[in-house]
Amino acid sequence: MFPRLLRPPKSSFFLFGPRGSGKTTWLREHFPRAHRIDLLDEARYQRYLADVSLFERELRALPAGSWVVVDEVQRLPFLLNEVHRAIEERKMRFALTGSSARKFRRAGVNLLAGRAVRRAMYPFAPEELGEAFDLHRALRIGTLPLIWTSEDPEDRLAAYARLYLKEEIQAEAAVRNLQGFARFLPIAALLHGQVVNVSNVARDAGVARTTVHGYVEVLQDTLIVALLPSFEAKLRVRERKHPKLYFIDPGLVRALKGAKGDPIAEERGALLEGFVHAMLCLYRDVRGLWDAVHYWAPAEARNTEVDFLVSAGRERFALEVKASARVRGEHFRGLRAIEGLAGLKARLLVHLGVETGRTSDGIDVLPFAVFCDRLRRRSLAR
Repeated sequence: MFPRLLRPPKSSFFLFGPRGSGKTTWLREHFPRAHRIDLLDEARYQRYLADVSLFERELRALPAGSWVVVDEVQRLPFLLNEVHRAIEERKMRFALTGSSARKFRRAGVNLLAGRAVRRAMYPFAPEELGEAFDLHRALRIGTLPLIWTSEDPEDRLAAYARLYLKEEIQAEAAVRNLQGFARFLPIAALLHGQVVNVSNVARDAGVARTTVHGYVEVLQDTLIVALLPSFEAKLRVRERKHPKLYFIDPGLVRALKGAKGDPIAEERGALLEGFVHAMLCLYRDVRGLWDAVHYWAPAEARNTEVDFLVSAGRERFALEVKASARVRGEHFRGLRAIEGLAGLKARLLVHLGVETGRTSDGIDVLPFAVFCDRLRRRSLAR
């Protein structure tokens, strides 16, 4: 068991994260005496579906103030009405897990009107794995706990991708055209770290443009993809407004593409960039180190994009990520173009070599391991 960065709340909470991210294991560790209700248990699911009063009676049989864990609550979102009542009338506390936010959003469920905080579970971060972390392995198979701890991770990844289609998409009736969605998935994996060109994707997948928008929404709702917005402050030029698409885990990207073995050179850049994106989101959502993560790309100036712009209050940090062992002059273009941004506290070039230091104009050059160490120290600044 690797220690996770997420700390257990003292009051009711939702815990969202993709399948295999370790939600149930974490809950068993931190809430060992809680009453457990697993909605993946098909018999139990069918009983509650037929008669919600069974759920109500089960809660009433517990002492007031009890902790209750409900796994995969998105399968029966109407149970939240009874959860709400139990919180209000009997001061009960709930840990409600979900691997999809789709049914909540589509049903207009208000997630208990603020009576439960929202927490997120991500794949393992380097800090959580400690000495067991291996970047090469992380880029090859990802760091989802289900996969990382498997004796046969590549086969497990392929099974995970099939399970995603069967249980998250088909069983939840998330899309009408499952064949079209199956064609879309490997195309989406090729777009990892890029702005989505809807017209091109629609043509390649053989579906309508509006369908592509819906498919991307499904990926977001099922928590395997996040869209990275562009930063829109007025800095000399107009910035692009289209978001980039990032999968939550490099192993999942490779599984959806059907890639096995060591990543080839053409893959490594996007895989490393996506891994850093997931790390930045984890430290934002789990530890609250910053408020927002964007990318920066002025529309009128090419080759001056910055991979990530992290905002913490009025302070900002610009990060460029390069899957290269050698630092070259062109790697600094975006970081130099963004120098005049208000509140910019540090500019960082993260790479896979050993060179470390600071340029004459104040850009920190960091090997990936040093970048991870700064995250462990909870500060991107020097």
